[in-house]
Amino acid sequence: MEVRITDFYRAIADPIRRSILSMLSYNEKTQSQIVNRFNISQPAIKKHLKILKEEELIYERREGRYCLYGLKREIFQKQYGMLKQELEAVLDRKLASLKNYLEEDDD
Repeated sequence: MEVRITDFYRAIADPIRRSILSMLSYNEKTQSQIVNRFNISQPAIKKHLKILKEEELIYERREGRYCLYGLKREIFQKQYGMLKQELEAVLDRKLASLKNYLEEDDD
């Protein structure tokens, strides 16, 4: 399976989308189940789901008259791992800069 690099930041930038991803990490949900968890409109939830699908973090499948959404775990885990590495690298650079600054100040 080819894993496309998504714009993970776009997907997780919004707290509603992060909540949807969290919900879907447990099991599939219908759009109605997702809508019922938030105080926003069905069209607004649909836009959030569209973004998550565009970034290939969730899938959509039909079961009778229902549309179920689920988390694409493999892609999510890969993207999360890459994000974690990026943040660790940024933090390492910042801490190294702070260490150098503090050591220079001691002289």
